[in-house]
Amino acid sequence: MKEINRRRLVNNLRSYFSQPANVITVIFAVLLTVTVVFPLITLLVSSLRVNGNQEATYIGSGVVDGEWTLHHWKELLFAKEFNYAEIKFWKPLIESFFMALLACLVSVSFGGIVAWFITRSDMKGKKFISTIFTFPYIMPAWSMAIFWENFFKNTNVDNSMGILQSVTGICVPERFVYGLIPCAMCLGLHYAPFAYILIGGVLRNMDANLEEAATVLKASRMKILRRITLPIVMPALISTVLLVFSSSISSYTVPFFLNKSSIESGNNFISVSVQMRSLLNTGFTKGQGYVIAIVLMAFSIFILLVNNYMTGERKSFTTVTGKSGQVSLVKLGRARIPLTIVLMGISAFFAVMPLVSFAIESLLEVPGDFSTLTLRYWLSPEPFEGSYKGDTIGVLRSLIMWKSLGNSILLSTLVSILAGSFGILIGYAVARKRNSKLASLVSNLAFLPYLIPAMSFGAVYLALSYTKGFTWLDGSFFILLLVGTIKFIPFASRTGTSAMLQVSGEIEEASIIIGVPWWKRMTKVLFPIQKASFISGYLLPFISCMRELSLFVLLAASYTTIVTTLLQEFSRTGMTQSANAVNLLIIVIVLIVQFIVNKITGASIDKGVGGN
Repeated sequence: MKEINRRRLVNNLRSYFSQPANVITVIFAVLLTVTVVFPLITLLVSSLRVNGNQEATYIGSGVVDGEWTLHHWKELLFAKEFNYAEIKFWKPLIESFFMALLACLVSVSFGGIVAWFITRSDMKGKKFISTIFTFPYIMPAWSMAIFWENFFKNTNVDNSMGILQSVTGICVPERFVYGLIPCAMCLGLHYAPFAYILIGGVLRNMDANLEEAATVLKASRMKILRRITLPIVMPALISTVLLVFSSSISSYTVPFFLNKSSIESGNNFISVSVQMRSLLNTGFTKGQGYVIAIVLMAFSIFILLVNNYMTGERKSFTTVTGKSGQVSLVKLGRARIPLTIVLMGISAFFAVMPLVSFAIESLLEVPGDFSTLTLRYWLSPEPFEGSYKGDTIGVLRSLIMWKSLGNSILLSTLVSILAGSFGILIGYAVARKRNSKLASLVSNLAFLPYLIPAMSFGAVYLALSYTKGFTWLDGSFFILLLVGTIKFIPFASRTGTSAMLQVSGEIEEASIIIGVPWWKRMTKVLFPIQKASFISGYLLPFISCMRELSLFVLLAASYTTIVTTLLQEFSRTGMTQSANAVNLLIIVIVLIVQFIVNKITGASIDKGVGGN
């Protein structure tokens, strides 16, 4: 009997693993558990243990390395001595909360208004506005922050002039240059295209019969907007607010570049993510940094769960099943041309002026003084003080810059290959076994890194690199590759799953009947059919990785410097011209790759909105 059961088990296993989708599902269930779940557990454990001898000395009372403790949680959240908890956690968290709230207001208002004009009015130049309006979202968030500083800095709050002061002589107050308000404005402007895409897509596809019926009943335009249009776009509005809020409250790069405010002026601003990095950078308070990482992760996951609940399939916002092919555009009349000029001007300003400002600032010996134009910071062979092996001031002749750029391109290429390939395999397995619990688990595990803020995810692997048996990861190129691949798998896996679900199983079944092996079915049949989607699954991780800073800032060592961490170092040490030059290079590379993606795949993130 035992022999029969054993043979039956062997036959069942052989039959199960004879299907490639089952093999892929099992492999990725194990792989994602090891690379996502295990590091998260390590982070939680690290927040409850003493992390090193320095931290043990800081805690005192005979505490030793590795000992279990609640000290990190208690001190960070509740310590009253010297207002420690308030200064280190609660004040940054509250200020980050208001920063995210204001960013939501800016992004939803700006993006929603532009989406309405593009989809519901007879405005001219829609295609031009629709295209350039998405530029700030394609560019890294910190590029908007550097542009903001370049434009508004002045001699009243800094030692140099910005573009506004040099052209007009106007000096804005410090609160409008550094601190909470500019951080919120930059984040809001960065995510405004995101709001435009979501809200505009709904407006473009909504049933126009409702508005037409209301017009026939003599309802005013404002009443139609309030009672019909807004309720229909509410799901997109809720998603935009929650996702922008979640991304903004955990933002690191924008507050890093715009947190130069001073205590003397009463404008001392520091975000919770910048505070987290400060705590993690010292050997005495790593555990408290891990606590903030956990809080931010829990916050983001909670917000996204709320978003899923409020806009889930059980919540129906549909009022009719039909769709009118005719959309009655609001006629702007005499305001058509002025409004078109204003929207074109604003969109072009935030799309083009950042690039212009980076180019100008990289060419000025004295910031704001156009009489000091020079190519020194691009081409000079002259070494700068404290340089690495006689490195030059000119970024195009800098050994460090080329090494960092090479590391970034290599890292982004490998991440795109791994994340893209894994995404296709996961998509294939999930599509073929979508009723399987194991396939559902793999799909959820592959999406989980998306729910975790980038810097918190970096902190997850930082904690792992300090764990016994994994110290070889600390500062290595491999840890950057591993973190980048896992973090960007959600993009590739969702693209792969969507593409595979569109392909009928009959196509693969026909290949199986004639004896085509699985690898040939993938490369000769399935891949060519969905080539555009799969290529997007490779190139999107490349673009995202190339411009990423928050994810790698805690992990990149001096010998694995990438171009974004070099940019941060130039900015931190006051080498603003070099920082602007490197920033311009990064954005140009990202835009070129984005252009290639568009030409190869035909994809464009503004196509769902329109703009004829």
